[in-house]
Amino acid sequence: MFSKILIANRGEIALRIIRACREMGIKTVAVYSSADKNALHAQIADEAVCIGPAATKDSYINTKAIIAACEITGAKAIHPGFGFLSENSGFVRLCDKCKIKWIGPTAKAMDAMGDKANAKKTMIEADVPVVPGSDGVVTSLEQAKRVAKEIGYPVMVKASAGGGGRGIRNVENEEELEEKIFAAKQEAKQFFGNDDIYIEKFIVDPRHIEIQLLADEHGNAVYLGERDCSCQRRNQKLLEESPSVIVTEELRKKMGEAAVRAAKACGYTNAGTVEFLVDKDRNFYFMEMNTRIQVEHPVTEMVTGIDLIKEQIKIADGAELDFKQEDVHLDGHAIECRINAEDPAKGFRPCPGRIESLHMPGGFGVRIDTAVYQGYEISPYYDSMIAKVIVKGRDRAEAIQKMKVALSEFLIEGITTNVDFQLNLLRDQDFEKGDFDIGFLNRKNLIKK
Repeated sequence: MFSKILIANRGEIALRIIRACREMGIKTVAVYSSADKNALHAQIADEAVCIGPAATKDSYINTKAIIAACEITGAKAIHPGFGFLSENSGFVRLCDKCKIKWIGPTAKAMDAMGDKANAKKTMIEADVPVVPGSDGVVTSLEQAKRVAKEIGYPVMVKASAGGGGRGIRNVENEEELEEKIFAAKQEAKQFFGNDDIYIEKFIVDPRHIEIQLLADEHGNAVYLGERDCSCQRRNQKLLEESPSVIVTEELRKKMGEAAVRAAKACGYTNAGTVEFLVDKDRNFYFMEMNTRIQVEHPVTEMVTGIDLIKEQIKIADGAELDFKQEDVHLDGHAIECRINAEDPAKGFRPCPGRIESLHMPGGFGVRIDTAVYQGYEISPYYDSMIAKVIVKGRDRAEAIQKMKVALSEFLIEGITTNVDFQLNLLRDQDFEKGDFDIGFLNRKNLIKK
């Protein structure tokens, strides 16, 4: 087993990985920017190295500085968490060249799934249902018009190298097509350095259901049930749960087996998530594969009892999975709410600042993943998520009630958060009935309640 792992990330995911390593007897190295000198991950790791100033390009995605931190500390493996370099195949190749083990998939598998247009082709070959659309990247307006006309409006223009809801535009008719393509390409170029786009049929009012996978380096792959991530605002997830109220045992098996085929088609190893759109008739379509651990991984851990971070580390160390598909069972119901430092009443504007007072909820079946503390200064340079509240109940009704109680106890002063917004969502009658889709939060007014 690795003797020392460097965590190339910050915030709650860095702490999550550090704690898993400690339980496994592995020493940890934290990296931090000058803006994060007082961050908790830099304080509790066995070693900490400053890798640059506040800007992410000069620190958390500064590949040379991170490799240098490995050399200085003797770390032989890197866990990237999510975001930043977690899906950067070029960095994986650099790690391979420097004999540093990447705790994640290979660069080849990452490339196969990271390019959305190429991934779609791979899925078709693996007999995984896909959304009708262009055959790869669209290179001209004329081609775009032809594809859109063939599959029928509305359509989605999507960045081929995209993720996190960036580089996506909904197009209702041909008159909008050119403008939306231009906007999607601009955003894709800005965020991913690649303005390639492709076109897909817009599935009306679908659910966003994702399947968690683990695959070792010996050809074994299992799926760990599903997560319903349909509660989104502008393609950004706010609340996730497992299992989904719309997924039957039969559908779970079909989606899980399709996800395993997807992983095996590209030689995938480690933890990954295959995301699907599910329509009103429970038809499911491949959307994308996230080649990393997900923000919402705790809900899967809560209902399966499987520590995904530890499994990632063991797989990277060459171990075989010590359980089979028939050993995986979902127990109870879990919900995760993302707590963000933002003001819903002002367009969800980020609200950095100093936390003057803080009280976290607790109790049976309540888990808090966070890196903030009283007196902590939330930086304006990074993502606004400051905590994840995860609860587990015997069923969905109990989980919802448990989350309501937990969020009611979540007290934070000095900054504005979306806690009340999340409470309003949990109290919504349609949500409680399980009657929602990915456009749900865009239609609802949960701020004035």
